[in-house]
Amino acid sequence: MRRLFVYLLVLTPSLAMAAEPRVNALNFPGPAWSPYLVGAGIGVLSWLTFYFADKAIGASSFYATVAGALGRLFARRHTDSLDYYKENPPKVGWETVLVLATIAGAFIAAVTGGEFTGRWLPPFWVARFGPDSLALHGVVGFLGGILMAFGARFAGGCTSGHGISGALQLNVGSWISVVCFFIGGIAVAIPLYLL
Repeated sequence: MRRLFVYLLVLTPSLAMAAEPRVNALNFPGPAWSPYLVGAGIGVLSWLTFYFADKAIGASSFYATVAGALGRLFARRHTDSLDYYKENPPKVGWETVLVLATIAGAFIAAVTGGEFTGRWLPPFWVARFGPDSLALHGVVGFLGGILMAFGARFAGGCTSGHGISGALQLNVGSWISVVCFFIGGIAVAIPLYLL
């Protein structure tokens, strides 16, 4: 079993590089990191997580952990009385490290990939809503985050939990979730970009 794991670990970047023969995955033509190598890296991370921790990659439990930690800080008795926190006491675990490392990795990727712009608003947003719409952008982002967190907890996982780990395991529910993620993304992108 370990030998198969090592073969897959070595083979995955090669498969990613061969996926698109016209593009050199090690020397991607754009300023960003190669999506082929990044995708292969996420796949390898998934395998390592399953192999060493026997857990699926997911980020939504991090938000529940942060909410529980804040709840314990401001309303300890109430937070400790909730069934979820009786079974899952808020503590810094591998999910917390994953989310913090994802944020740090995104920053490193943006800087080293030449995509760190220092802008608060993306150009499409400014074209649609004007340059003075930072507050609107913040409110929309905050409300979108609340909806996403609610949906992730309701669906039993987030885009990384279903889209990476669940899809990797060929879980039918995860594939249905991924299809719904795309439908929801398209439904929001059409009025935002096209109308």
